[in-house]
Amino acid sequence: MLRISVALLALMPVLALATTLKISTLYPDGTAVVKALKQAGDTIEQETDGRVSLKIYPGGVMGDDRAVQRKIRVGQLHGQMAQGGAFAGAYADSQILNVPLTFNDYGEVVAARAELDPLIQQGLEDNGWVSFGLVDGGFAYIMSANPVRSLDDLRDQKLWLPSGDSASANAADTLGLSPIVLNIGSVLTSLQTGAVNAFAAPPVAALTLQWYSRVDYVTDLPLLYTYGLLAIHKRHFDRLAEDDRAVVRRVLEGAFDTIDRDSREQNKDAFQAVRNQGLELVAPSDEQRAEWKRYADKATNELVEEGELSRDMLDRLHRILKAHRDTGE
Repeated sequence: MLRISVALLALMPVLALATTLKISTLYPDGTAVVKALKQAGDTIEQETDGRVSLKIYPGGVMGDDRAVQRKIRVGQLHGQMAQGGAFAGAYADSQILNVPLTFNDYGEVVAARAELDPLIQQGLEDNGWVSFGLVDGGFAYIMSANPVRSLDDLRDQKLWLPSGDSASANAADTLGLSPIVLNIGSVLTSLQTGAVNAFAAPPVAALTLQWYSRVDYVTDLPLLYTYGLLAIHKRHFDRLAEDDRAVVRRVLEGAFDTIDRDSREQNKDAFQAVRNQGLELVAPSDEQRAEWKRYADKATNELVEEGELSRDMLDRLHRILKAHRDTGE
């Protein structure tokens, strides 16, 4: 009996150090991102001898971004995999890659991300969030039950807007839109009932979530670039032993390099995949595109004026794009 007691006492320090990092995400179970996160969790558990593991809650079961961050604050969760804008409350310039109608193609995205990704990650960490790399989300396009070529066309639609997205809400106001604000989990049902008949989303998301099946048109205008991000609150991350933190960073950074690369290839093909499902392509005229751009620039400037985005970061993005375009690469 004494030997058993001594053995249990010897194990107690190890057991006390065991930590399960609980991560919420809107990505559905079975998607490549969730599979990669679970695999990374298995690797982390092996390399830390069971001291650290990941528990993934997929499909939005823990609620929307606001609900998740409340749970992170009280320790019920420790981090989330979400769109970059979800962290704008901690670091406003995390939205810099989401500036509407800014990128013409993926080459420009690659040039911008090479310089801005490290700044975004450092800005988040300086403000309490440890992240491990950005994941390509593709360009968001308008998909709708009725053709949308102009802003007037869009104003006539019942457009979905995600709840808790202040930047999108401000942009919608600038564009003169009256969107229907819903949790992401309610979108498909709302499309089926007609409560919503238009949305802006990357084609991969529209395919994965089956939203494409309830609309007939896709507008040939990449509204904005999107990306995902896994961030763990620093308060929880710093409780890990130093060696274990190093393992978590190394494994997750490696995983996110792979996820990002694979997602980019999938997103490049997804626009055609949506069209292959029968959606008709709607092409705005040059005049209509110019109008979209004027309003997009106005929305961006208002974000700067309201402190939702810094002028320095916006100027940096413009310098990167100008240099890239001047070289003709």
